[in-house]
Amino acid sequence: MSNQHGVNDGSIQVNTGGTPYDVGAAGFLRTVTGAYGLVFLIVGILGFVPGVTTHYGDLTFAGHTSGAELAGVFQVSVLHNLIHLAYGVVGLTLAARPRPAALYLLLGGVVYAVVWLYGVLVGDDSQANVVPLNSADDWLHLVLAVSMVALGVLGLRRLRHRGRGPSLA
Repeated sequence: MSNQHGVNDGSIQVNTGGTPYDVGAAGFLRTVTGAYGLVFLIVGILGFVPGVTTHYGDLTFAGHTSGAELAGVFQVSVLHNLIHLAYGVVGLTLAARPRPAALYLLLGGVVYAVVWLYGVLVGDDSQANVVPLNSADDWLHLVLAVSMVALGVLGLRRLRHRGRGPSLA
């Protein structure tokens, strides 16, 4: 519940024996993590669907030689799709609890920052480009890194400072 000033007064915890954290922040983290997990799962599945994935016949297990592109834009391989599927399953699983959900966002964002850096430093045609990654993938990974870390930090801050953290509404 909130008082006149819109601050969580903790009455849910006191009156119901509820959670030791801001319920709104917990719901936010669970929803956001579930949404990321669902999107990753869908993207992983769509990477195996001819038509949605262009040049499907050129799909390889790994490496820069995979000519398949999700929606004709993002270079994919079987390995790339399996990584998205795994990210999706983990996200949906960890969305059940707020702290693991926040950890998923934070660590997932850090991993995507590393993948973005890897994609920028390793050439598109390099033998080291095993995932594979193209320029569109690099930009998407940067957006994912920034958004996941920011949302994870925001949610954790709100969990720690019940009723005093930044608004998520």
